[in-house]
Amino acid sequence: TANIFHSHGAVSRSRSCRATRPSSQLLLLLYTLPPSIHLSINPSNELFLRTCYDMCTQRSPYNWSRDLYTRHGETIETYLRNTVLPALQDKTGQGGTILLNELKHRWSNHQIMNKWLKKFFTYLDRYYVKHHSLPTLEQAGLGHFKTEIYQNSKENTTSAIISLVNEEREGEIIDKTLVKSIVELYESMGMGSLDSYTNDLEQPLLDATRAFYGRKREDWITKDSTPDYLIKAEKALGEEKTRVVEYLNPATEPKIRRVVEDEILQKVQMNLLEKEGSGCSVLLANDKTSDLQRMFQLFSRLDSGLQPMANIVEKFITSQGNACIEKRQARLDSGEKDKNDDPEFVKSLIDLQEKYLGVIRETFASHHLFQKALKNSFEEIVNNDVGNFSNAELMSTFCDRILKSGGDKLSESQVEVSLDRIVQLFSFLNDKDLFAEIYRNQLAKRLLNQRSASDDAEKAMIAKLKVQCGTQFTSKMEGMLNDLAVGSEQKSEFDRRMELQQENSLSFGVQVLTTGNWPSYKAPEVALPPQMSKCMDVFKEWHDAKHQNRRLTWVHSLGNATVRATYGKKSYDLQVTTLQAVVLNVFNEGKTCGFAELKSKLNLDDITLKPLMHSLSCGKHKVISKSPASNKIASTDSFSGNAKFSCNMRKIRIPVASVESSHNKNRVEEDRSVAIEAAIVRIMKARKTLSHQQLVAEVLSQLAFFKPQPRVIKKRIEALIDREYLERSTENSQQYNYLA
Repeated sequence: TANIFHSHGAVSRSRSCRATRPSSQLLLLLYTLPPSIHLSINPSNELFLRTCYDMCTQRSPYNWSRDLYTRHGETIETYLRNTVLPALQDKTGQGGTILLNELKHRWSNHQIMNKWLKKFFTYLDRYYVKHHSLPTLEQAGLGHFKTEIYQNSKENTTSAIISLVNEEREGEIIDKTLVKSIVELYESMGMGSLDSYTNDLEQPLLDATRAFYGRKREDWITKDSTPDYLIKAEKALGEEKTRVVEYLNPATEPKIRRVVEDEILQKVQMNLLEKEGSGCSVLLANDKTSDLQRMFQLFSRLDSGLQPMANIVEKFITSQGNACIEKRQARLDSGEKDKNDDPEFVKSLIDLQEKYLGVIRETFASHHLFQKALKNSFEEIVNNDVGNFSNAELMSTFCDRILKSGGDKLSESQVEVSLDRIVQLFSFLNDKDLFAEIYRNQLAKRLLNQRSASDDAEKAMIAKLKVQCGTQFTSKMEGMLNDLAVGSEQKSEFDRRMELQQENSLSFGVQVLTTGNWPSYKAPEVALPPQMSKCMDVFKEWHDAKHQNRRLTWVHSLGNATVRATYGKKSYDLQVTTLQAVVLNVFNEGKTCGFAELKSKLNLDDITLKPLMHSLSCGKHKVISKSPASNKIASTDSFSGNAKFSCNMRKIRIPVASVESSHNKNRVEEDRSVAIEAAIVRIMKARKTLSHQQLVAEVLSQLAFFKPQPRVIKKRIEALIDREYLERSTENSQQYNYLA
């Protein structure tokens, strides 16, 4: 090597001498020297660089820049074609690893030589190449390798790489460093882009991956249960991600992931979800949380992959709810009395909702599709009434059991939890207005009869309903509580006045209620004893002086009294309603009275009087004797005080059956009609003109507390047309116009 440099160096000592023609042997020798020798050559050697400089700066015909650039390419091509390519061809067929190792060795040598040749001919690269817009020496060297070696060997090397990847997928150990170095070669052949890698390696690899996992899919789906299949699928996806990180280009990761997901998930999704004995419904039934989480996570990778799963979840939850309904129906069919109090049924729905709310939250990450599935299923369950009483009434009565004294014995925290759960169940109810009407009636009874277990619990329940449905929904309930708060102050003031005057021997109290807040009650004009009438007159006088513009209406059916009754030598305190007290007063001092006479004296009708007499003469505590003895009240019966009555308790509560229903159905229907008409007028006033279908759709969207049938809405539209709020379009009978 020293002799070759020396011969050229002699020419360059004198600036007047002409540089000689470049020697191909010199370039070839430089290219073929072992790397260790190249690394020992100093590229800043002044003699060598000056020679290159002289060869490139002489005037024509002594400027050898073009020839030097041409010989550089020819030398590399010759060596690659005559030495490197045959060596690779000899290794073809001997195994993928042998071929790839040889290619790695040759590629490494080429990179080193290309690097040093670029440094040796820096001046040529800096000026001649740049001036003529030619590929740089480094680019040219890569281009020659691509043309002579890469293009002729890429099919074999790609097959070798795919073979090694498949071996690793089968669990064998491969040389990942070797594969990574060859992948880098593919990337370099793109000359600044990934075209070569994408077209020559990535696409064949994706095709091979699809074929590989297609075979695996057919094998797994036949042999494995859904959980086992998904475990293998999850493992395969994780391994493919790791594989990309270890030796493939990062751009391949989303592509290979989509291929694997399509082959092992998308194509068999419904088979896996509906697989007998291990599908989604079976996993839900057996509470297989980890398997369901894995299923959710894997199918969430697919476009619209969760919708089929959500549909199955919705169908399953609905079936579980229907099982609760069928169980209630079976109890009724077996002869159990149908009543508005069925805590077992309501608790079963609450437990079901609580369970699957937890499943949606923990297993399915509160995904909106599964929340919608839960909502749809419970809307169907909760609005499926069985028996004579609606679910709205059953739920309201369940609340009544919790909130009234003498009901379920629960701690404050248990009451809070129970109310939260029932309100969650209530949110699925379509007839929220019906629930409100029933709940308001039951709340009134608790408050007026002083049967409410806790004022704080009552306020908490109303607050929860207010959050769920708004202020309008609970305004009357809040008004009822406010009446009692204000009424207690008035009652204290009146009691102080009565103590000062001491005009009456009776202990007397009045609760003043606002008519609009409370349910409507029957107010029979009963003939009161003089003592009671005097009390009423005293209060009326006091109230009228204090509130001149208010009118009092006495509702004796809601009043209560404590009557001191003496039977023989023993006295009892009978806790009764005001009407019962009036009846008992008739039989004072052992009097006997027939039903017709009693009816006339008290000015009461049969519907009101019969339950009163039944409670006093046929109930558990028979303080009145009836002749003839029976469990039914007839208009021919006669009554008198029961001289033989005896009881171990001093205080005795005598309940009376209510003749009023839990709610006024006609009032509910009237309120609904008003709400529908108000919504129609509101919409038409804003829109002026609408088709029938559009108007019905908008009305349904605005009504939050109930869901009327379209025929009901149509009926209200007709009523508004009759009252000239709307008119039909003369051009289209299915279109309405608003009349200002």
